[in-house]
Amino acid sequence: MVQRSSLQEIREQTYKPRDAWWTVLLVDPVASRLVRLVSPYRWITPNLLTSLATLLGLGAAACFSLQERWWLAAGALLFHVSFVVDCMDGKIARLNGTGSVFGAWFDFMFDRLRVFLCAVALFGGQYARTGSKAYLWALIVVTFLDLFRYVNSHQMGRIRQTMREQLAEARGPAPAPAVEDPTVVPHGPRARLRHMLQSRRIRTHLISGIEFEMAVFIIGPLTGWVLQTSAVAGALLLAFELWLILRLWQATRAFPVAMAKAHASAAVAAASAARQRSQEPEPELTAPTRQ
Repeated sequence: MVQRSSLQEIREQTYKPRDAWWTVLLVDPVASRLVRLVSPYRWITPNLLTSLATLLGLGAAACFSLQERWWLAAGALLFHVSFVVDCMDGKIARLNGTGSVFGAWFDFMFDRLRVFLCAVALFGGQYARTGSKAYLWALIVVTFLDLFRYVNSHQMGRIRQTMREQLAEARGPAPAPAVEDPTVVPHGPRARLRHMLQSRRIRTHLISGIEFEMAVFIIGPLTGWVLQTSAVAGALLLAFELWLILRLWQATRAFPVAMAKAHASAAVAAASAARQRSQEPEPELTAPTRQ
C-alpha cells in the first residue's frame, strides 16, 4: 500500500514562510494536492517535473503563436499549468530531500527559457498579425524585466545575507528572538495590512516576477489586452523593484553605523563579563583529610 504524507505535513514541510500572492492563492492549493499524489513515487524527481513544466511551456508558446482567441486562452491555461508543475518540483525536493545544486540551476535556466519562448510566440505573433512594432518593443521589455527581476533579487538577497552574517559575527552570541504573538494586531492602516498579508503567508512585495509573468502570459491573452496588460504589469514591477533597490541602498548606508554599534556593544559586554569574573571569589582549597 502506498504511504502518502498528509496535506498538513506537506504544507508544513514544503510551503515557504512568505510567497507571492498568486502562488499562495492560486497555485499552492492545487500543487500541494498533486504533490501528495506523486511524492511516493521516487522516480518522479524535481528535474523530471522541471522538464515537464518546460514541455507545457512549449505547448503554451505553440498556442500563443496561432493568435486566434481560443488558442490564446489555451496558451494561458497551459502556462498556468506549467507554473503549477514548476512549483511542484521545489515541493518534491523539500519533501523527499531530493534537491540538488544542479537542480536549482536547471530549474532557473529552464524557467527563463520557458518565459522567453512564450514571449517570442505571444508578441511575435501579435506583430505578425498587426504589423505594429510596439509588440517587438514589448518583447524586448518583457524579456529584460523578467531577467532583471530574478538576477536583481538574487544579488540583493546575497548582499542582505552578507550584512546579516557580518552583524551577527560582530554582535557575538545573542539571545533567542522573542516569538511574536499572532493575536496582537498592529496599529495603523499600513501595519494592519502588512500583518494581514503576512498572517496568510503573502509577502508585501505584491508585484514580483511571478505576478508579472502571470499578468503577461495569462491575464493579457485571456482578456485580449496583451499590450496594455504587459505595460501596466511592467510599470508596477519596475516601481516595486526600484522601491526595493531604494531600501537596499538605505540599508547599505546604515550598515557601517550598525557594525560600529555592534562592535561597541560586544566590547562593552566582554568588559562587563571580564569584571564579573574578576569579582567572583576564588574557591577555597582545603587539605585532604586522612581516613
